[in-house]
Amino acid sequence: MTAEPSLGDLDTAETTQAIGLAVLQRAVEKLPNSPGVYRMLDASGEVLYVGKARALKKRVTSYTHPIKLSNRIRRMVAETASLEIVTTHTEVEALLLECNLIKRLMPRYNVLLRDDKSFPDILVTGDHAFPQITKHRGARNRKGEYFGPFASAGSVNKTIVALQRAFLLRNCSDAVFAQRTRPCLQYQIKRCSAPCVGYIDEPSYQALVDQAAGFLHGDSRGVQTELVDQMQRASDALDFETAARYRDRIRALTQIQAHQDIHVEGIKDADVIAAYQAGGVTCIQVFFFRGGANYGNRAYFPSHDRSLEVGEVLTSFIGQFYDDKPPPALVMVSEKLEEQALLEQALSIRAGHKVTMTWPQRGPKRKPVEHALTNAREALGRRLAESASQSRLLTQLATVFGLDKPPQRIEVYDNSHISGTNAIGGMIVAGPEGFVKGAYRRFNIRSAAAPGEVADGASITAGDDYGMMREVMTRRFQRALKEDPDRTGGTWPDLVLIDGGAGQLSSVMTVMEELGLTDVPLVAIAKGPDRNAGRERFFMPGKAPFSMEPKDPALYFLQRLRDEAHRFAIGGHRIRRQNATNRSELDEIAGIGAARRKALLHHFGSVRSIARAGLSDLQQVAGINQTVAKKIYDHFHPEG
Repeated sequence: MTAEPSLGDLDTAETTQAIGLAVLQRAVEKLPNSPGVYRMLDASGEVLYVGKARALKKRVTSYTHPIKLSNRIRRMVAETASLEIVTTHTEVEALLLECNLIKRLMPRYNVLLRDDKSFPDILVTGDHAFPQITKHRGARNRKGEYFGPFASAGSVNKTIVALQRAFLLRNCSDAVFAQRTRPCLQYQIKRCSAPCVGYIDEPSYQALVDQAAGFLHGDSRGVQTELVDQMQRASDALDFETAARYRDRIRALTQIQAHQDIHVEGIKDADVIAAYQAGGVTCIQVFFFRGGANYGNRAYFPSHDRSLEVGEVLTSFIGQFYDDKPPPALVMVSEKLEEQALLEQALSIRAGHKVTMTWPQRGPKRKPVEHALTNAREALGRRLAESASQSRLLTQLATVFGLDKPPQRIEVYDNSHISGTNAIGGMIVAGPEGFVKGAYRRFNIRSAAAPGEVADGASITAGDDYGMMREVMTRRFQRALKEDPDRTGGTWPDLVLIDGGAGQLSSVMTVMEELGLTDVPLVAIAKGPDRNAGRERFFMPGKAPFSMEPKDPALYFLQRLRDEAHRFAIGGHRIRRQNATNRSELDEIAGIGAARRKALLHHFGSVRSIARAGLSDLQQVAGINQTVAKKIYDHFHPEG
């Protein structure tokens, strides 16, 4: 049962709201009636909300009438301590700026698209006589022709393999291409025509490139007809080996087409965006069609207030989604949007070409929208079911570990090293929505304390797991005390899990006591006899060790958390070990940075040759003067 607010609480809320209203009323007096973007900030300077307006004065004035505002907006007004504006020439410019600021500032009262992963493309390079076909991600700044976006790296890789089989294009780098003296394995398995060793001339190879580009542009029927004709001519000439090669290429094309399960007549380049809302949560599915082919789809779950309608969420999502992605000529949506015409103009400016946004209600174009909507509904159902399941598991953990309530933030710690070298501490985070990967952290274990560093690092010896855990926990919670001493920022754990046994728990308890943190629940998970999963033992302060039933869902959940922490820590250790392996002895010489190291290696070919070089030889390298040459020489000849 929820307690009724006291008169004191109501007075405080009204006072806070009055202060926020006064801030906006004073700001309105100076606002122009021109288009622009406004930002509401709280007392600490954090941006609460970013909005755009056709007329700034009129829009901000609407916030000064509380009776017309929703509860969400009233809360926002109450927290507002200042207002900042940027004027623009048009409302379209304001919309583009608004979307950019929302993605950059992540204000908590806006609809937020938290997934900022870029999409991969297929690139057919244009800076080489024999173009390469390769996967590309990021800015399209290399010369060539780009095809995409694809929904995942996996779909790109499968398509490239099939295209290699169909068109025999090379996927090797230019450096590898230049060094080949005989055909590589790609030629042997019939995925390349071996231009590197002259097995195909430039015009013939370019014909293959043109066929591949035509296929990716949507002329699959024309390309396939041409290959069938060539196969038939080879067969008629009794050249059955050549005919068989064309047959294999035709099969590869058919394989690509088989994966492009939805083909809508009349649609060449389009994105289909459908939103489904239930339980205050929205799932948005984006399907990519390029060249008439389906390039895959991806589901998004934007963060927003539960009171927002699906149309509002979809409008905000589209603006943010295309903030850093080129939109196609056609965008089809599942809802009629109030600002559809404005979005069209903004996307056209962003793309540099005409973009049309439609809301198909019947006919062939409705089919892909319905398909995307079905996918959104099913994905949301899975998400809500998983959330409910996760909620039950968190409730079980609260019972098992004697917590006051289900934990909303669980932090799991693990260390990874080989005989104490390249040691890494890993922290993963989980909550009601699953793993919170944006909150994961890695800690490079320090072997000695430098000024300003943690003192515990000085006592760590190779393989000292307890010392490593002490350092990680000290650094983690010293920072938490400094950055969020009041524990209001959502960054403090409700439960800390440690991979280890009684020794690791004791180390962590010592750190927490030194920091004055005795109210953070701690649990150590030790592998059971023979390190068998299902026989883990749990250690908690002041309690006897205990185990759980092997088939308990909560135990399986804890195993997943521990395994994720282990995976994350090992990944960090491998990266650190690789970086250490890749270090050059030249890095130890003062004054030798990346540019000089590169120049030396290009000139001599190896560190061994540099070590054997004389002073005069070293001075022949660009950027190496007499002083630097002497340093290099003395480093390799310390007795000379």
